[in-house]
Amino acid sequence: MASSVDPRFGVALREFRERRGLSFRSLGQLAHRSKSHLQELEAGLKAPTVDTACHLDRILGAGGVLARLVDAPIDHAAEAGELRARVAASDVGRDVLERIEQGVDDLASSYPTLAPADLLPLVRRHLADVRRLLDGRVTLAQQRRLLVAGAWLAVLRATVHIDLRQRTAAAAHLRAARDLAEHAEHGEIQAWCLETRAWDVLTQGDYRRALDLSGQAQRVAPKGSSARIQATAQEARAWARMGDVGATRRALDRVERLTANLPVPERAEHHYRYDPAKAAAYTATTLAWAGDPGAEQVARAVLADLDPHGDGGARPRRSASARLDLGLALVAAGQPDEAVALGVQAVASGRVVPSNWWRAAELLTKVEQSGAPEVAALRDLCVEHAPGRRLSADSKPG
Repeated sequence: MASSVDPRFGVALREFRERRGLSFRSLGQLAHRSKSHLQELEAGLKAPTVDTACHLDRILGAGGVLARLVDAPIDHAAEAGELRARVAASDVGRDVLERIEQGVDDLASSYPTLAPADLLPLVRRHLADVRRLLDGRVTLAQQRRLLVAGAWLAVLRATVHIDLRQRTAAAAHLRAARDLAEHAEHGEIQAWCLETRAWDVLTQGDYRRALDLSGQAQRVAPKGSSARIQATAQEARAWARMGDVGATRRALDRVERLTANLPVPERAEHHYRYDPAKAAAYTATTLAWAGDPGAEQVARAVLADLDPHGDGGARPRRSASARLDLGLALVAAGQPDEAVALGVQAVASGRVVPSNWWRAAELLTKVEQSGAPEVAALRDLCVEHAPGRRLSADSKPG
């Protein structure tokens, strides 16, 4: 079994360090470790050895908590395979299905705001409940509901692993989600699996593969489903990254037709329910990526609608994201100074949620490349506010 550190290690290390009132530099001096090494351990970018975990336990008085998180490796393939293996022989459960399904929706709605390392243990716990119920006795209809719940949880878990840059684990749980969705004949979850893979490869720079996966997702997704809309938007992003403005525009036009007269979902923050109120913001970012001069106008309109008085408006989280979108558009339009000012406002507001942090990281990268004189202020704020003290453009947009 391949060794894998529990993703809660970084969270626990941060809690013990802050409880002692230690900065990274202070802890580094006590533990004889570099500041950057400790930052990477907390962010989950490096896996600690057992010796390092034991040493930090002693320094921080953690009572062996850190060492136990390293000594208890997770076999992601086995966990995912165990869930898939239940499909053929399930004779399951008791009537707690509504609680399970409500939990799935709650977790999917928490994705935009809860840090990935904090969300992951909750998803794992809920998946364990599903596995336990699949050992019981329920009707065939109830069994299908459990399989669907398990599939939603598996694709959500894969998404969180992608955000944590744990791609081997993500691949295992995407396979589990796909297998469960196929067994339950649930086309939308199958499409979300493909869309999630498309986003993952897009962040890694494989734009052609992202385009292909987005197309597969659109073909699999039921007509009118959120998955079909999101996969079409993903196609537009892939074209934008490839610099094809015409194809980007055509894909965005299809998104607009798909979302025409689409009502706002009951839980607009739900990761798997498309919220048409976010469409203009997606358009602004995508056009900025494509280098389309129309991006600035769209982004300004979005921000003016959300925050007409400059005080955050009724939806301060979306206002923060809109400032980052406008910043991206302005960098593309050769106006990096205003872009930096907008980025500083957005990040300093504390309203940039974990699943939207990719926008801040993207903007920082772009303004650094432009050589804007005030970029240091934005970088300092990004380092201070980044989830888990980690800058990353890999989180899925919410």
